[in-house]
Amino acid sequence: MPDSENTNQHFHAPLNQPRALRIGVAGPVGTGKSSILATLCRILAGELSMAVVTNDIYTDEDARFLRSAGVLPTERIRAVETGACPHTAIRDDVSANLDAVEDLEEAYGPLDLVLVESGGDNLTATFSPALADAQIFCIDVAGGGDVARKGGPGITGADLLVINKTDLAPHVEVDVAGMVADAQAVRDGLPVLALSKHDPASVTELADWVRSVLARHRAGSHVPTDPGPMAPHSHSHP
Repeated sequence: MPDSENTNQHFHAPLNQPRALRIGVAGPVGTGKSSILATLCRILAGELSMAVVTNDIYTDEDARFLRSAGVLPTERIRAVETGACPHTAIRDDVSANLDAVEDLEEAYGPLDLVLVESGGDNLTATFSPALADAQIFCIDVAGGGDVARKGGPGITGADLLVINKTDLAPHVEVDVAGMVADAQAVRDGLPVLALSKHDPASVTELADWVRSVLARHRAGSHVPTDPGPMAPHSHSHP
């Protein structure tokens, strides 16, 4: 087993094509990460060559959801079963995800965009820059109006924070504007998007953000940043 200083090193045969932009999507269970991926695929697949990698601990549930939704050809959706806490495969040892991403690029490239969905984790989950060029962190109004101000590396440092399922706010008595303000206060100018898949304007804003990151990636001006290491914590799994 490689030591901890080398767990994110990964060597692969060079691709004879430009490398796709890799965007990671993380957030707690049930916040709508798979729905965000499906929405982006529906909007962007007509203009971009895309693929998706999903992460679950023991299943391929998220990959099967996306395949059944028909948002991409099924062979362009790969599942990684992490066998451990979800952050392990996106932060600590990203080799399984890198293998899946690079296999998709070799099989179907040149690709413009690969979306990598983390398994559901807590508010500290972040992607290694060795895996993701940019990161979306997803929370939702049903998780409570105080979630955004609790902070954590995912909320404070991800390239884009999505406050999802805003259409549910009246039913869970959450003030979306207040939640956005709380998020902006802890994000030091980084963008915050209040999103509902039923709100075309917010969906367009999400797609435009992806397009803008892709444009900078193609121009060589986008520099991946690290939201910060996860705080020490533990999980117990059955």
